[in-house]
Amino acid sequence: MLTEPPPDPAPPSDPTERQRAAVDLAFRSIARRDRTVAEVRRQLDRQGVDEGAIEHAVAELAGQGYLDDAAYARRFAEDRVTLDGWGSDRIERKLVELGVDREHISAALAGRDVGTELDAALTLLRRRWREPPATDRERERALGFLVRKGYDLEVAHDAIREHGRG
Repeated sequence: MLTEPPPDPAPPSDPTERQRAAVDLAFRSIARRDRTVAEVRRQLDRQGVDEGAIEHAVAELAGQGYLDDAAYARRFAEDRVTLDGWGSDRIERKLVELGVDREHISAALAGRDVGTELDAALTLLRRRWREPPATDRERERALGFLVRKGYDLEVAHDAIREHGRG
């Protein structure tokens, strides 16, 4: 005999129940990995949570220190430079895509000066090309590689010239 599956439980009708459910969903979301405020909002919205409950969940998680876009931007920038060799331009584009405010992005990237950026580009270039690119075609490939990694065109040119000298 076939039995029908139980119907999906109706969303809680009590506002405090909806808020608690939204906070639970938000906690489950950030338990997997750090997220931005915008990411949590989008995820809760996709799951059909009403706007008031979303605002409550975001405020509660931010108040407890679990959602902090400024800290997220700093960690993200540091990790992308250290682990992936990304340049400031690529980091900025990704943080904008994730919904981080420009002021937090600027603060996260403020500590990076041109010398640090050049050193990171040069390290990445030396890792990829042990010998300096000798032909115009190889230099163009190296330049494209650095630009795709998010380095400013001027920094990429300087890194290629420096690699040729070393």
